[in-house]
Order: sequence, then structure tokens, then C-alpha cells
Amino acid sequence: MTVPALFSLLLALAVTLWSLPASASSDYQEQLFLQPLPQSSLLASFNFRGNTSQQSFDNQHFRYFPRALGQILQHAHTKELHLRFTTGRWDAESWGPRPWNGSKEGGTGVELWAWIDATDDEEAFAKWITLTQSLSGLFCASMNFVDSTRTTRPVASFEPTGDHPHAEGLHLLHGTLPGEVVCTENLTPFLKLLPCKGKTGISSLFDGHKLFDAAWQSMSVDMRPICPSDGECLVQIEQTVDMVLDIERSKRSRTNPIPRPVPNEQLLCDASKPYNSEDTCYPLEKASGKAWSLQEVFGRSLNGVCPLAESDGSSEQSVCLRVPHERQVFHSEGAVEHKKPDGFTRCFSLSSSQPFDLSIPEQPGQVQVPLEAPVLHAERTIVGHGQERGGMRIIFGNPSKTTSVDFILFESLPWFLRPYIHTLQATITGPDGVPREVPSSELVTGTFYRPAIDRERGTQLELALSVPAASSVTLTYDFEKAILRYTEYPPDANRGFNVAPAVIRILNAPGSAPVYIRSTSLLLPLPTPDFSMPYNVIILTSTVIALAFGTVFNILVRRIVSVDQAAALGAQSLKGRILGKLVAIRDRLRKKETKVE
Repeated sequence: MTVPALFSLLLALAVTLWSLPASASSDYQEQLFLQPLPQSSLLASFNFRGNTSQQSFDNQHFRYFPRALGQILQHAHTKELHLRFTTGRWDAESWGPRPWNGSKEGGTGVELWAWIDATDDEEAFAKWITLTQSLSGLFCASMNFVDSTRTTRPVASFEPTGDHPHAEGLHLLHGTLPGEVVCTENLTPFLKLLPCKGKTGISSLFDGHKLFDAAWQSMSVDMRPICPSDGECLVQIEQTVDMVLDIERSKRSRTNPIPRPVPNEQLLCDASKPYNSEDTCYPLEKASGKAWSLQEVFGRSLNGVCPLAESDGSSEQSVCLRVPHERQVFHSEGAVEHKKPDGFTRCFSLSSSQPFDLSIPEQPGQVQVPLEAPVLHAERTIVGHGQERGGMRIIFGNPSKTTSVDFILFESLPWFLRPYIHTLQATITGPDGVPREVPSSELVTGTFYRPAIDRERGTQLELALSVPAASSVTLTYDFEKAILRYTEYPPDANRGFNVAPAVIRILNAPGSAPVYIRSTSLLLPLPTPDFSMPYNVIILTSTVIALAFGTVFNILVRRIVSVDQAAALGAQSLKGRILGKLVAIRDRLRKKETKVE
């Protein structure tokens, strides 16, 4: 399978930026790539890259590298860092392969992995905690909750992307927070790391309302050392924002946030469907494509170019659009259009002093941008029923008819999900569509398993698998659910507990760049106690104590005697005498009152 043209261009842009010399005019570059997708969607990929010399970085002379992040990395002895903030789900069936081959994408929530320089595992983990807590404050995220139970040490799933001459002392640590909600408070620190702070350049298009209203979005921060053979070592930071926007939804004005249904006479229905009728409509996408502009989709136009990204007084081709060359595209004055020989890509050189906007009107067109199938389809679900046990089912589909797919599956499971690896079973479905069970060793060529320790670490499972051409493989294994302590349940315990997405690394993908796939996160229902029980226990205990105390007090204080004894004791007691005197006085007073009358 050939590399898709869309992501070949993204890879070519990345290679171009990597190969730039370390001069003052090329230490910072930014790119925006726009790609209309089916179902009225638009892929917008923002890339920002800055370089600084290793010597300047060590001496804390920061220019293009943000000082706030650089000091954290130095303090935690972090040699390479990869941080991801992701929300939504990438629809591979409709949108094709992932941007950047999935290398800039993370699992749902927050995902972080880094190479830390340390002498042993304990020192590496201590520096890892320092790193996560510092990044938590920098990005206004909950990464301080990445403790030992959420930290793993991958063996074969990740490889360094930078140059490390002394790699023997590096330790790889990986952590996830699948339940983290990514929002505007994470975008603001992200923008502050950029040289132009979102004021000019392509970062001026960022709007939290548009970004987090996307069907899928991912923000990434990558730091790595680059040591070319003919120059000094550099420290490179790369920030990427990828999002898939719904064009019609994004074009809606803020004054009208509630979507209105389309009138029946304006609906485009697929009349070939057997259930098509006056009251049943299957939406049919316009063949001409949606009309849109930067102003309509992002709510603002692009505010010139970042001055630090200029080269020799003119801006680079920082905005690229992938539509057929036959389609008419209007752009602002001052920008120069450059069409690529592939027949689909055009880039624009922007003016440093004028805002930039481009618009695509609705127009008929027969040529569509090709979207090839992904290398591998992956689906992961929890099966079974009951509060004690369950099962995990993972389905891998290979769309290629000629080539098998080799990959590594990385599972990071919480400690309260206890898998039984001996129950691992594999079922393969060939081109004939007939499933058959095969020994797991026939498909699994390598296994690394680190069992969990309750409340100390989670389960780490890495499997090397191979899926034959035009086939699908289903892996299943059983697991047991642990019962947590009362204080370990969150306030929304009945919602379920988040299980981090699985990471899939394709080994034999075309091209030199690695290909990664993340599955969706899962919700694991655990046995949940009756949280009203403490109140019931308190009430019942208080009642029992009151009854017991009253009974014991009565036994200790009161004397049990007969009626005669009580009368005799009453007469002899001081109380009895006083009562007798009072009765006598009362009788005398009554007699005197009778005589007077």
C-alpha cells in the first residue's frame, strides 16, 4: 500500500522543516494544512516548530524555546518529551488515515511519555513525579494524578524520535489520564508557549469555542534533541493542533448557538434507499461540496504572519489547501498562490502586514481528493455481564488484499481490572468470512506482561501480532473486577471507571515515519456499594447504644423491691416523712376552712 497523498504532503512538510539549517531565519516555522473531508467536515492541521542550540538550552538562553517548559525539563532531567491532549474520536471509515500517521495523536484525555536521565528506576520515577506535577501546573491539567498506578514502562511500543548519543541511562515512562476533560484552560497555556502567543500568524485563528466544538481534536507538544552530522546539536520543540470541524456547525453564528432543523423542502435525500419516503430521509451529501471560508469556520481571519517565521523579508508558504485544482478558490490580496504538481495541493505565501482569508464557493465538481483506507482497523470493547467478572474483546481488520500487517498492541490497564492471560484466545476470519479459532501463539509472536500490584501499579501488556491480508483477528481474554475501599470510589461511582485506550504501533507500514493507532477509552462498571449504608449504620448504632445505655443505667441505679417493702421504705425514708408532714398540714388547713364557713 502506498502512503496516502494527504499525509505524504504532511510528512514532506515535516522533512522540509527538519532539514532546514539552524540559521536565525529558520529557527521557527509554522504551517497550516486544510483538507475538506466527507460528511461536511474540514481537517485543519496547525504545526509550529522552533529550534535552539543545545548550548543555549543548557545555559537557559531561551528564544524560540519557551522558558517555562525548558526549566521544567532541565529540573526533571527530561531528554525527550511527548504530551497529548485529545478529545473525540477519529472516524477512520469516513476520514481515512490519521494526520501525521497518528504520531501526533494521543488517547482520549491526557497522554504523556518521556525519556528521563537517571541512574536507576527509583530515581527515574522520582523525577517523573516532579515532571508530571510541574506540567500539571503549567498546562492547568490534572497530571499530578499520574501516580504509580497510572505509570507504565513500555518496552517496544515507543522509540525515541530524537538523537541520544548516551542512551544507556535513559528511562522511558508512560502515563495516561483517560478521564481528563480537555478545555480552554489547557489551550491558553498552549498558546503562551508559542513565540507570537496567538496574536499573529496561523495561531491567531485559534478560538476555544471553535476548537473544542470540533468532532475530534488533538493538541501535542514534542521536545527532542536533534544532532545533525554536520552541525551542533539542537533542542527542538514542536507543537501541533489537529481538529476536524463540522462546516455547517462552525458557520453558525454565536448569537444563534442552537441548531435549527432544515426544512423538509431543503433536505437532500438518497432516493435509492428502499425506505425513502415522505417522512423518512437518508441524508445525501452534496456532490459540489460545502461553501466555506476561514472567517466563517474559525470566526476570524488569519492575522498576517508571525514576524519570527519570516525569511529574507517574505513569508514562507505557511498555508496549504488540498482541493482539486479545478475548484475555484478566492484569497485575500497580497497573498501569492502556488499550485503543486500533484493536482490537488496549493499553498499560499502570505503578506506580513495584511490579514489573510480564503473562501471556497459551492461549485459543481467531478474530481474528488482521494482518501485511501487506513493500514489497520481496530475496535476494543468490554464484554460479559455481572459485577465480578468480564472480558475484553479486540478486533483487528486488515483492509489490504495482498500484505499482512505486523504491529504491537500496548495495553495499560488499571490495577482493579485483573486480566487472566491464560484465557487469551484468537479467532481469525479470512476472505471467505468464516471465523475459526487458532492458537494464540500462531498470531502472537511476542509477549511482555507485567502483572498489577493492588494500589501500587497497573497491568502492562504488550503483544506483537500479525494479521494476514484481507482478514480480521479477534482477541479475547477474561478479567476479574476488584472491590475498592469505600474511600476509593469517586462521587460518580455508578458512571464507571475509565480504562485507558490501547496503543497500536504498526511495524511494517509504508514509509519511514511510524504509524500509531489509538482505540477509544472504555468505561468499566465495578461492584458499587450502597452509599446510604453509612447513614443507616450510624442511625442503627446510635439507637442500639441508647437502648443499651438506658438499660444498663437503670440496672445500676434502680432497686427492685416488692410493693410492701416499697411502702415501708417510703414511710421510713426522709421523703416519706416530709410527705407525711405536708399531708398533715394540708388536712389542718382544710379543717379550718370548713369551720369558717
